[in-house]
Amino acid sequence: MGTVNHSAKRDGFTSGFGVLAATLGSAVGLGNIWKFPSLTGANGGAGFLLVYFLATLLIGLPVMIAEISIGRQAKANPITALRQLAPKGRPWWLIGASGVLASFLIMAFYSEVVAWVFAYVAKAVGGSILSSDPAVTQRAFDTLISDPLQSLLWQWLVLVFIGSILLCGVSKGIEAVTKRLMPLLFLLLLLLCSVSLSLDKAGEGLAFLFSPDFSKLNASVVLTAMGLAFFKLSIGMGTMMTYGSYFRDDQNIPRTAFRVMTADLCVSLLAGIAIFPAVFTFGFAPSAGPSLVFITIPAVFAQIPMGHVLMVVFFVLTAVAATGAMLSLMEVPVLILHERFGLSRARATLTTLVMLAVIGSGCALSNSTLAEFRLFGLNLFDLSDYLSSNIFLPIGGIFIALFVGWSWGLERFRLAISNHGTLNNARLAGAIFFLLRYVSPALILLVMLRALQLV
Repeated sequence: MGTVNHSAKRDGFTSGFGVLAATLGSAVGLGNIWKFPSLTGANGGAGFLLVYFLATLLIGLPVMIAEISIGRQAKANPITALRQLAPKGRPWWLIGASGVLASFLIMAFYSEVVAWVFAYVAKAVGGSILSSDPAVTQRAFDTLISDPLQSLLWQWLVLVFIGSILLCGVSKGIEAVTKRLMPLLFLLLLLLCSVSLSLDKAGEGLAFLFSPDFSKLNASVVLTAMGLAFFKLSIGMGTMMTYGSYFRDDQNIPRTAFRVMTADLCVSLLAGIAIFPAVFTFGFAPSAGPSLVFITIPAVFAQIPMGHVLMVVFFVLTAVAATGAMLSLMEVPVLILHERFGLSRARATLTTLVMLAVIGSGCALSNSTLAEFRLFGLNLFDLSDYLSSNIFLPIGGIFIALFVGWSWGLERFRLAISNHGTLNNARLAGAIFFLLRYVSPALILLVMLRALQLV
């Protein structure tokens, strides 16, 4: 395996807004639409939000800044970047390899969930899921996931759609698309919020989401917030390092990362405002998970004026959120195949598509043809989710923090995020470095141990 000369005319993001849109697109995903708002409401509302925000500052944000800095400094894929920046003979490049594996495992199951979303856009347009009876919407969802042909077809359509964007490159593909999708995401959210807030029991939905209940704050809730803070910002899987390699040299990395974190939080809260007033108005349980998106939401919109149109808007919104995340995930192996194996970008993209179609098919068929197949007691869908979320992502995050804190060192890190001295942020660099060296890895390890039910 050799490294090709990729520095000449290397594609990258061309504007500050493009950087922000693409990075935010990576961070925003399906979890913003259902998981984050539901966890917030179930775990104390405003109290949980406060813990989450503090945990993000201690865990998610420092590691995100570290990843982006490594990528921009090396202007290369995660494996090559760590080979360049690490002391000779030290195997820090394995962090990059772990990120590639994590991105594949995530895409294996996530592409199928995205496939359900895209299928529901078509179903929403056709009106086949517009029913106020949850039994009807439940049956529609069960029919979709238990049909092997539909599962594979929609997954492959999603992969082809994402691949077609990546074929256009970084500036004309990823940046151009996310610059349009992120404003659209906010506009659609604001439209749904305006409708939802006009409903009879909007106050109950807002109280569920925002009213502080500090009696619910315990060790378990704090650990839940810490885990969410780590997983929400797309760190530990090579995506931020990959996107960092496309950052402009004058981009203020800490400021951009903070804006991404803030905008990501706003998307999650707007999603909660759009969803929960309607859920409470019509007496549904605000439970987390696919049931909220695919079963409860259609039943809710069936009872709202212009419900058919709004349901289409909701699933288009959800598809937009999923697209940005898929682009960043798939770009990780594409860039490595392009730069380290010498494949053209087109061949690298097509190779990644074929590999994902093969690997992801196991997850796509986990509710139908392969429903009885188990490894370690889990079907392939759940196993991919478990391994990536509980093992590979935390390990990647821990070692990124350790690399910067104990191998790269303060001076190199300070130069990287100060744009080689052009930004006056030495104190900020020192604070972030302290977190990376001592605090973030310890807290991520705690999150990992809890996810593995070892604490």
